[in-house]
Amino acid sequence: MKKYSVLIFSVLAIVILVAVGFLLPQQLESFTGGLQLLISESFGWYYLLLVTLFLLTSIYFLFSPAGKLKLGKPDEEPEFGRISWITMLFGAGLGIGLVFFGAYEPLSHYAIQSPTGELGTPEAATNALTFSYFHWGLHGWGVYSILALALAFYHFRNDHPALISSTLRPILRNSVKGFVGKLIDIVAVIATVIGVATSLGFGATQLNGGFSYLFGLPTNFFTQVIIVLVITVLFMISAWSGLAKGIRWLSNTNMLIAGVLFILMLIIGPTIFNLNLFTDTLGNYIQTLPRMSFRIAPFDAEIRDWINDWTLFYWAWWIAWAPFVGSFIARVSRGRSVREFIFAVLLVPSIIVFLWFTIFGGSAISVEQSGVDLASLSEELVLFGMFLNVDFGVLLSILAMVMLVIFFITSADSATLVLGMYTANGSDTPPTRLKLLWGVLLSVTALVLLYSGGLQALENALIIAALPFSVVMLLMTLGLIVVMTKEGRRAQRKPFFGKLKRKTKH
Repeated sequence: MKKYSVLIFSVLAIVILVAVGFLLPQQLESFTGGLQLLISESFGWYYLLLVTLFLLTSIYFLFSPAGKLKLGKPDEEPEFGRISWITMLFGAGLGIGLVFFGAYEPLSHYAIQSPTGELGTPEAATNALTFSYFHWGLHGWGVYSILALALAFYHFRNDHPALISSTLRPILRNSVKGFVGKLIDIVAVIATVIGVATSLGFGATQLNGGFSYLFGLPTNFFTQVIIVLVITVLFMISAWSGLAKGIRWLSNTNMLIAGVLFILMLIIGPTIFNLNLFTDTLGNYIQTLPRMSFRIAPFDAEIRDWINDWTLFYWAWWIAWAPFVGSFIARVSRGRSVREFIFAVLLVPSIIVFLWFTIFGGSAISVEQSGVDLASLSEELVLFGMFLNVDFGVLLSILAMVMLVIFFITSADSATLVLGMYTANGSDTPPTRLKLLWGVLLSVTALVLLYSGGLQALENALIIAALPFSVVMLLMTLGLIVVMTKEGRRAQRKPFFGKLKRKTKH
């Protein structure tokens, strides 16, 4: 019983959530909405400080002596090549969100709800991209890098189980082996399920929107059920084939499709406008990053509402996704040095994100400026509305939908692996039947959240799930700073004495 306690209680909690959402959808939506508002209003300052702490800690490890440490034994080599490694961490870490928000978010900041209160001006366009960079760039990847670094460090270097509770050993000592450790792992599992289910819900609604816009299929819950069921079967097949075959092949394929779509959009869209916009907003992002990091607007209710709706939602999303993405990134990063790991996880995806949002968001803004009312479309339709107002729009829409399906599969497949690890006592190779169980629960949870309140219910559940796990991540970060600083200094001293001894022999 004790061996399976995390699995039993996690499944029980998810089943209760699913049952309540199915039987009492309005009550669940109302309850989560009220709780989400309370958290946003009362803990906004906490989220801003916490996520900035994660980023600063990651940068500290990048330049500290700990950067030379290896995530594994000294003679271990990486399991995956560098290209496959980056595509897997990028595909798992962004996936559906990149497609869903790539055009919609910058357009929303420009024409619907502004972060500065100014709409439809050149300054609004610059601010729209700057804040999109902020939400999808260094801060978010700082959250992932901290959790992934902690898991990889304790598991591969110190042979602790691949569990979230293992990362709290410096703080909780032997308590991680008992009730407290089990509770921490259960919280991580629940946060992961809700975080991934939210993304699957976004993916289902956007696929539904794409089929509706292109082929006239109805946009409703029944269509979304069919989409989720089909995708579930596909990612079950991928989960059955294993990490090396399924996720790696799909990740490489999707990065190729993403690259083709990006290049086509760069050429077909307003190329010079987008390149100028990228240069301008990248400089603006670098200049205003400290200010944005702590921006809470205590005296402006309108801007504070925007921060609650966007920045705090994103910080909660990154934190809720952290146990899933962090565990997956750790799993595929064995043998990398800490410095290479931080550089790849923190900087490479951020640069790709900046370019992606500029090309797709900038093109959406350009179409809006030309007189087409993209802002009146629902959020899942903005991308397809933009495509149909440029050359080869149908081809671009089909490529985007194929990419969305593959991101859907890789995200769900990666999540089943991670949830299997958490509920199989940290095993790197959890039983396939356990992964399939979590695949079913993920899909059902996504559908129930959509049924109980659509996209708003997904966002509410995400912010609520992130709060308890954020405390776990705070303790994890403090312990990691102490342990890795000591090991980094110890490793730095060893080469010095080795060189000194060799010199005395001559």
